[in-house]
Amino acid sequence: MTTIDYSVWDHIEVSDDEDDTHPNIDTPSLFKWRHQARVERMEAFQKKGEDLEKSVAESKRRLQEAQKKVKELSLLNTEEAKPQLVKAQEEEKRLKKEERSCEKKLEEHRREEKKMPWNVDTLSKDGFSKSVLNIKPEVKEETEEEKEQKHKTFVEKYEKQIKHFGMLRRWDDSQKFLSDNPHLVCEETANYLVIMCIDLEVEEKHALMEQVAHQTIVMQFILELAKSLKVDPRGCFRQFFAKIKTADQQYQDAFNDELESFKERVRGRAKIRIEKAMKEYEEEERQKRIGPGGLDPVEVYDSLPEVH
Repeated sequence: MTTIDYSVWDHIEVSDDEDDTHPNIDTPSLFKWRHQARVERMEAFQKKGEDLEKSVAESKRRLQEAQKKVKELSLLNTEEAKPQLVKAQEEEKRLKKEERSCEKKLEEHRREEKKMPWNVDTLSKDGFSKSVLNIKPEVKEETEEEKEQKHKTFVEKYEKQIKHFGMLRRWDDSQKFLSDNPHLVCEETANYLVIMCIDLEVEEKHALMEQVAHQTIVMQFILELAKSLKVDPRGCFRQFFAKIKTADQQYQDAFNDELESFKERVRGRAKIRIEKAMKEYEEEERQKRIGPGGLDPVEVYDSLPEVH
């Protein structure tokens, strides 16, 4: 099972700088922790399946050896061989039962696997083929400074187009817009959309935030699909839309669950920013009030005893 490298999101922090380009960006820690827990569950589930397959193979091997021994003892047809034959037949019976038990457990595991909801990590397992995609070329690791400059330059050039994508609602419209503007299928777009969501929530434009959040998750799914397949994201976004538009209810539920979780994180991050801004404002107002002797008249008044 392919898992997605999330190291790119390890140092994410939303800048409080009001500069629209938000240079200090490595945004989606908003996705990271939930994703990591899911990856660990999937890896544990996969290991359980591998262990069950090994158990089935081992039980078959042992049964074959027992059956071979029974056959050899039967051919001897002597009095001395009879007790050994009975014992060997009992062992064969026990091993057949053990084999059926192992196979049953493996079948149950496979049924459980088929029932598992789709998520961004399992996208590449069904319906996507590397053969139809362009393999992503190896690129050198960028420094933090290079990432910041790349983001700033990209946003300055394409901010209007990114905002337009953030406001689209229909799958077909989103696919067509990315087909016309494939340069937008990149991490810089996802990063900007996350910032945009938090800014809208801080401004109490909740409905707009939810709209842009939807498009943020669309871009995030595309990027993570590309990483799991090790291809250029511009080469697989059409496959993503083909899948999402024909997806069953489980897949839709997985997408919606990811979206709701992201919106909760956006609300939490916006709340922190608002609280920080309020504290800074209150401190500024306090500094303005401080008079001779460094005393705040409001604090002095509040500290006076009540008159009864």
